[in-house]
Amino acid sequence: MLTIENEWFRDELGRKVLLRGVNLGGSSKVPFTPNGATHLNTDFTDYSMSFVGRPFPLKEAQTHFARIRHWGFNALRFIVTWEAVEHSGPKRYDKEYLDYVEEVLKIAAEHQLYTFIDPHQDLWSRAAGGDGAPIWTFEKVGLDVTKFDASAAAFVMQNRYDPNDPDAYPPMSWLQNYGRLASCTMFTLFFGGNVFAPLCRVEGVPIQEYLQNHYISALKKVANRVRDNPYVIGFEVMNEPSPGWIGKGLEGAGFAISRELFYGIKPFDAMALGSGFPREIPYSLIKRFAVREVRREVLNPNGISCWLDGHEPIWRQHGVWDVDQNGKPVIIQGDFFQVHKGAPVDFLEKFLSPFVHHFTDEIRSICPETLIGIEPPPEAGMRGEAFLKNPPENSLNGSHWYDEIMVGMKRFRGWLSYDTTRNKLILGTGNVQKMFNQQLAKIQARSREVRGGIPTIIGEFGLSFDLNNQEAFRLWKSQPKKAWRNHVKALSMYYSAMDANLLHSMLWNYTADNENTWGDQWNQEDFSIFSTSQQTDPTDIDSGGRAIPGFCRPHFVAVAGTPLAMSFSLKRKTFQFEFYANPNIDAPTILYIPKVHYPEGYRVDPPNLLIEETDNPQLVALRVRDAGVCSIKVLPA
Repeated sequence: MLTIENEWFRDELGRKVLLRGVNLGGSSKVPFTPNGATHLNTDFTDYSMSFVGRPFPLKEAQTHFARIRHWGFNALRFIVTWEAVEHSGPKRYDKEYLDYVEEVLKIAAEHQLYTFIDPHQDLWSRAAGGDGAPIWTFEKVGLDVTKFDASAAAFVMQNRYDPNDPDAYPPMSWLQNYGRLASCTMFTLFFGGNVFAPLCRVEGVPIQEYLQNHYISALKKVANRVRDNPYVIGFEVMNEPSPGWIGKGLEGAGFAISRELFYGIKPFDAMALGSGFPREIPYSLIKRFAVREVRREVLNPNGISCWLDGHEPIWRQHGVWDVDQNGKPVIIQGDFFQVHKGAPVDFLEKFLSPFVHHFTDEIRSICPETLIGIEPPPEAGMRGEAFLKNPPENSLNGSHWYDEIMVGMKRFRGWLSYDTTRNKLILGTGNVQKMFNQQLAKIQARSREVRGGIPTIIGEFGLSFDLNNQEAFRLWKSQPKKAWRNHVKALSMYYSAMDANLLHSMLWNYTADNENTWGDQWNQEDFSIFSTSQQTDPTDIDSGGRAIPGFCRPHFVAVAGTPLAMSFSLKRKTFQFEFYANPNIDAPTILYIPKVHYPEGYRVDPPNLLIEETDNPQLVALRVRDAGVCSIKVLPA
């Protein structure tokens, strides 16, 4: 069991431990049976499904966990969804899935993988373009999932994808659902139903309590199954919690990050569209680091409402908007979600924070010592703009970070980027690296403002492997080094930024059933460092790995003292680590030195260090006799 000491995790021997982990896995967002991959059409009305087999069938667990450990990871961010536990209906928990999770994490423990349970969601639910909550939650508030596409309440791959028309569902367009009615309504009700929708009740229970209690109860079922597993060390509260419309004005800007998408659906547009009123919306492209409007298009031209018969639209019911004498929707309270009782709305402290504490109390009623991972809303977290002022004890900052231009454009040029936090073009590899370092340092700074410092785990970061229109997939058999050249460079720069800040991190992701055509099986994302399409020799533990030298790199694992600095030169194959040694800790410092970078062996400077043998040829154990600063360098033999 790890404990928290300010910014660090400490093991039972007193060493400070660096968590270098991976998210497991990308396809855990969708059902295993029947196949829930998002390119397959569905109307989301069949609740008979199973997530048993996510992230992989139990019989494959030993192989995948062995590979993950071989690649130097010592931690997992293990994805579960509320839907996986309670998909069939309220309080109808999937015992077989819970059995499966318990067993697969027992095997992870055999491989000594520290695990955080990640209650994953994006955009609330699969029917809203993402994953997470059971589909039946929409029905409980009066929404008809079969009308989401026609009413523009959600832009969903399962409804939109056409292999003969790439423009029907452009890559990364799932993100635009952050501005549409289905997702925004559910998040607003989940976090702020008591304030903004007091008339909305289910079975006599206020909607906020109803949704939160079911969510927490489902996660408590998971907690009961892992409470005795010593390597399950923590629970996250929620992946990328969205405020919905809390804090937003009805005429505020729409949300958009993608290569191509509908842009500019304002909150009032979303409410009107979902209630059956056509709206003209600007359509834009990202070109040369700028969003440019290219046309305007009428959405929901047939006037379809996504509200079930007999259910008045919630936000009209609460006086946010109405219909004038000409039959046109009009705004009644433009600042409805921005001001409450005369004061500005603070989502982080007044809505998210109380839920975090409630969730923590309930999970710790089962797992008293568990650590709690907290994320602010994704954009604020990724840019290091905000964190909770008073999180629970023994909690950590699990904010995410992505190279936004790479994600949006699916291209990587190490010498050219754009700093979205400063709206500034960045030229030169050194300057791009500096930008990455500074962005991560800003996230870490928020953690240091809390009680003298709490740990920061970058809960997600990663790389699209289908860069440049899947160029690597066409090259990898004939020119494997060239195929992954950009990917190795990108990953190396990302990890160098982690090293510069001595950050814990969880790479997104390892997907056991990834393949080139459908990637991670979810919304055309392809971030997995493993793929069945690249696995040519199942007897070779590295077979199936993508850009291995980029993420499989030297780092310290545990240190008898305090880490001070760490760096690795991909070009020179030089690893440097500096720490303040504490000889009172009777345990060696452990370094991970992967063979992929040192195929002919390595040497450690200074040579007078006491080096001990380990069972793992990629782990180096060393001891320092005297207190003080110790500088270690690892070089090719």
